[in-house]
This record gives sequence, structure tokens and C-alpha cells, in this order.
Amino acid sequence: MKILITAPYHQKGQNELTGWFGEVLYRPWKLQERAYTETELIQLLQATEADALITEHDPVTATVIEACPNLRFIGVCRGTPSNVAVATATEKGIPVFNTPARNAQAVAELFIANLITLMRNTLAAVRWLEGGNWAAGAHTSYLQFKGNEIAGKTIGMVGFGAVGQTIANLVRHFPTRILYYDPYYTSDDPYFEKTDLETVFKTSDVVSIHLPVNEQTSGLIDRNVLSLMKPDAIFVNTARAVVVNREDLLAVLENGNIRGAILDVFDHEPPDSLDYRLIHRDDVLATPHIAGATFEVEDHHVAILNQALHDFFVGDKQKIRHLVNPAVLQEKES
Repeated sequence: MKILITAPYHQKGQNELTGWFGEVLYRPWKLQERAYTETELIQLLQATEADALITEHDPVTATVIEACPNLRFIGVCRGTPSNVAVATATEKGIPVFNTPARNAQAVAELFIANLITLMRNTLAAVRWLEGGNWAAGAHTSYLQFKGNEIAGKTIGMVGFGAVGQTIANLVRHFPTRILYYDPYYTSDDPYFEKTDLETVFKTSDVVSIHLPVNEQTSGLIDRNVLSLMKPDAIFVNTARAVVVNREDLLAVLENGNIRGAILDVFDHEPPDSLDYRLIHRDDVLATPHIAGATFEVEDHHVAILNQALHDFFVGDKQKIRHLVNPAVLQEKES
């Protein structure tokens, strides 16, 4: 098998694939500082005569799959394979693998860092200091920038997958109380309290969103639940922007209904004028979609995907959690 890899993939991971499957062709998108286009990807797949593809950001559309219908598999170095036409791949009998939890630790660490930064008024204090406002003998900074601790707070998770669980397992030791809403998962750990969506928003000092994008979640977080938050509560979204109605979020911030927000994702990237109204607010700590941007994340996705490919093809363990479209197994059995 000849595998084309356009995702970042370290040499050890490439060597493992070579040993198991035969040949690896490494053409990472980073060399051109952008994802391959649909046309470029088709040309690259056809020119290299690749039998399989491992991608990260490239658009593996229905057109790409139709042009290369004999691919043995598509590996996606992302938690959600939103750049792949999974339905078309399934129709062609092509297994699609993903790498859930590759960025869970990275997102969790930035969540904690940004939460502390907002709660302790750190950025405003830094600007004050850099502005030369520290007068001799004054205690202005101690009084003006006094903040809050995470310890003793209630953290509410909307969605309790890998990222939410990683955050919860870290912040529980501050200590905190952890509530979560997730209709598809129930934790075995009694420390984490499963409840309904409204209770999470009513009760929590911090509400953190960890939802995938689908028909049920798009626009789910709106004025109805945001209006339930406590006046001193903080809203956090490091998941996907479209699950939150940004007009409703902006309204609760402008009306002073909540303390503030921490945002890493936006409806438009780069942002439009309404996104910038959120970004420029003093009560919003905004970062440019970097919650999962660590060098270690690339190591994680190689380890997760290589293990999945080994289990599926070499170990012949066909029913694995990293197979996005298990319907391809039914096609084989029939």
C-alpha cells in the first residue's frame, strides 16, 4: 500500500506505517502554509498513485473521493472529520479514521490559563503596569485588580467528551464542583454530576462549551439558556462557534448580565465586524482559534491514528472507536 500523508507526521510515525504497509509519501500542507485545494489534492493523489490518504485540513470532498474511488482508507488528524465527505467515502466502501482527543490536553491547559487570566484581571493589570501607573507608596493595583480563585467554584460542562473530561479531571483538584450536560454519555465517576442543560447554566460559576456541530447543536446555546447564568458567571467556548448564537451572547454581555466570556472560536475566521464587537470587549478574553495549537498535538494524532490503523489492518480488529463510518463493515459483510 502507498500512503500519501499531507498532515504533519513525525518520522517515527512514518517509519511505522512504512513497516506495516509498504510506502509513505510525505507532502505536508505546512510546506505551502495552507491546505491543498480540492483540485490540488486530486492531482497529488493521482500523480503519486496513492492507495490511501492521511490528511488534516485538506478538503476531501465528494469530488476528490469520486476521482479517487479506490482509496483503501482516509485518515483524518482531527477529532471531527468535518473536512471529509464521509457519506461519499462510505458509499465507496472507504473506511475513514479520526483522532479524537488529540488536542484534549492542549485545550484543557489553555482553558485553565485563560480562566485564571480573566478571573484575576491579569491583562488589565499588565496594561496598567506597562502604562507607568504605579505611583510610589500606592496600593492601587492591589485594590483595583483583585480577582477570584477557581477553587470552590462550580464548573459546568456542556458536552462531556474527551476535552470536557480532561478539563474536569484537572480542575477537580483546585478543588471545584463539576456539573455536566451530555445526553449521550454518563460518567462512572460519582464526582462528576450529570444534570440537564438548564441546571448547568443556572448553577455554574463557569459554563464551558464542548459540543460537536450537528443539526441538534447548531445554535443550541441561545438567549434562553444564556439568560439563566448568574451575574458573576463566565461563559467559555473553545469548541465551535456555530453552536452559540453570537447575537444572544453579545446581548447578555452588553447588558451586563454575566461577568464575561472566553472565546477561541468565531462565526467567521477571519472575524467579521460582529465577531470583532465581541473580541474588542474588555470583559471578553479572545484568542485566535489556538486552544488546540501545541506541538505535542501533532505527536498525539500520529500515535492515535497509527494505533487505529494497526488495530484495523494489521491486527484485524475491525470494530474500533476511531472508525468514523462503521457502515463500511456492513458493506464488507454483505
